[in-house]
Amino acid sequence: MSKILLVEDDTEMAGWLEDWFKQENFVFESTDNGEDALQLLEQFEFDVIILDWGLPDITGIEVCRRYRSKGGDAPVLFLTGKGDIDDKEKGLDSGADDYLTKPFDVRELAARVRSLLRRPKQILPVELTVNGVALDLKTRVVREGSNHLRLMPKECALLEFLMRHPNTIYSSKALLDSVWRSDSDSSEDTVRTCMRTLRLKLQKLGRDDLIKTILGSGYIIEVAEKK
Repeated sequence: MSKILLVEDDTEMAGWLEDWFKQENFVFESTDNGEDALQLLEQFEFDVIILDWGLPDITGIEVCRRYRSKGGDAPVLFLTGKGDIDDKEKGLDSGADDYLTKPFDVRELAARVRSLLRRPKQILPVELTVNGVALDLKTRVVREGSNHLRLMPKECALLEFLMRHPNTIYSSKALLDSVWRSDSDSSEDTVRTCMRTLRLKLQKLGRDDLIKTILGSGYIIEVAEKK
């Protein structure tokens, strides 16, 4: 599941955008000011940043510039009431990838977000297959051969993340930052509990060996490199 950060001081707009994107199975997080946004961007990874131009502390332009100057590479989409060509140019020159003028239809915003998600990763497959185990991202069904079962949303998101990043060890903390909302009540214990239930389901498929534990380090899906 892709993780979105919304930086918007209009709480009503932030509320209905959160409802929409959650229904579309995105992990969604929001803040209403630029300084908090920069702190979140330093601590956590996001797949897309939706950034309001006019924030109460620092401008969205400044947030984008600081983020890019520190090597941040997630796509940035500006939301703003400014429609002049000069303003659009200023926003794009600051490092933004796209620009949407208020008022807007949430369906257009969602379409632009999906387009941005495709840019760095090309077209994301609906189904992932690693070591003979297939995961359907739409239905959350995991399958090996003729055996299959359905995962809970967080189990699916956890397995998806590890399948997309094979041969890399992720600690419980790293998985918490990447898969869960940073402002939720979730903890590293939450990650371990979810991992345990996910593995029990994989065990029913006879594939409890898919995710390995590296003692003292974290979890990994190992894939043989092609020669």
